[in-house]
Amino acid sequence: MNDLIKKQLTDAQATMDKAIVHCESELTKIRAGKASAGMLDGIMVDYYGSATPLAQVSAINTPDARTLIIQPWEKNMLVPIERAIMEANIGINPQNDGSIIRLVVPPLTEERRRELVKKVKEEAERGRITIRNIRKDANEKIKKLKAESVSDDEIKTGEAEVQKITDAYIIKVDKHAEVKEKDIMTV
Repeated sequence: MNDLIKKQLTDAQATMDKAIVHCESELTKIRAGKASAGMLDGIMVDYYGSATPLAQVSAINTPDARTLIIQPWEKNMLVPIERAIMEANIGINPQNDGSIIRLVVPPLTEERRRELVKKVKEEAERGRITIRNIRKDANEKIKKLKAESVSDDEIKTGEAEVQKITDAYIIKVDKHAEVKEKDIMTV
């Protein structure tokens, strides 16, 4: 196979790897009724005038499956952390006891579980669309190699390889979604 085509395949695969990582991180944010520090990713706290990730101003622990404990590095950060959690609207009310903030994750109702499964399916579909778009871009770049005297047979072989890689990555997305769905539906 032509080196130019190999480079396009490698680039496409690297981009698809990033898409999988992004899809995984988005699926992690969908909470399955279990406490996890990942639920708080993306929450920014006002730390002396600058927006700082919650994990950088406190220790986050999960003593059991339904509880998150947030221990700020500085006691005066309790109120800003509590405010940031409320503004993030994650569906959990923080309990401030003066030294730590406790988040108790409520058990999920059947209806809520179904809604979350729907969200998982939507996120998986976004992942699949992203992978297909990467395939489309890779195929276009491979077709443009014809101008650099790459034969039609090599272009067809390259496109077939891109399709194989795409199929493998779509299966990865589906597996991640399936695991998350099982996690949500397990009572």
